[in-house]
Amino acid sequence: MPRMSFTEISRSHPGVAVVTLNRPERMNAMAFDVMIPFRDALREIGSDNGVRVVVITGAGRGFCSGADHENPGTMPNMDGLTLPTIALRSMELLDDVISTIRRLHQPVIAAVNGAAIGGGFCLALAADIRIAADDAYFRAAGINNGLTAAELGLSYLLPRSVGQSRAAEIMLTGRDIDATEADRIGLVSRVVPNARLLPECFELADRINGWGRAGVELTKRQLWNSLDASSLQSHMDAEGTAQLFVRITTRNFEESVAARMEGRKPEFKD
Repeated sequence: MPRMSFTEISRSHPGVAVVTLNRPERMNAMAFDVMIPFRDALREIGSDNGVRVVVITGAGRGFCSGADHENPGTMPNMDGLTLPTIALRSMELLDDVISTIRRLHQPVIAAVNGAAIGGGFCLALAADIRIAADDAYFRAAGINNGLTAAELGLSYLLPRSVGQSRAAEIMLTGRDIDATEADRIGLVSRVVPNARLLPECFELADRINGWGRAGVELTKRQLWNSLDASSLQSHMDAEGTAQLFVRITTRNFEESVAARMEGRKPEFKD
């Protein structure tokens, strides 16, 4: 298994890359020495056409415990900068991690084990699908630290996942959301025993990978685009264009019809 600083990449399951934050002694806190290799690993995988689904998770007892207040690591290219500019560049770098997850061609599954706190909560929300282990919990921790709970897209992503009122209550109280509640309010798609977390992700990935690549990638794109759509009509126009693109430029539809008639699984070649 290749190692990239505090990030590990595994391709042990066909068509799937597992990217693991690997600093368990700090519960995978978001030091720059962790996040920069993590972002770069995601970019590398995004260009790997053998990878159809990406799983992100954390080593040890936690998914990601958010900002590392004891050892934040080293920001690159700080020479000559004053503190305000360093702070701005720091947030920009961490924001780029969230944007990188969203921009990946492949669907991203967050396999949330243990704590997803602060920025770790944001990492999970940036994924397309979240599966939680039964020991997982989520916390918008900024408010607990005397800061704002709104960071790294949390105030954008969380209301769109669980609704405005519930998101406000979660962010303003800073309380923990355990796996059971996360499942009930739609924050995660399912909860499984910890030992089943990655196998469950692999089973889900296998089902996704049974469909055509173009259809999967465009579906992910349209789901994210829907969050910013100015109207139902404009979004339906975009969906229609994507549907026509796949219908006209591939033989996937014909293959699906033939496979159903022949009682077999379709083989989409795009």
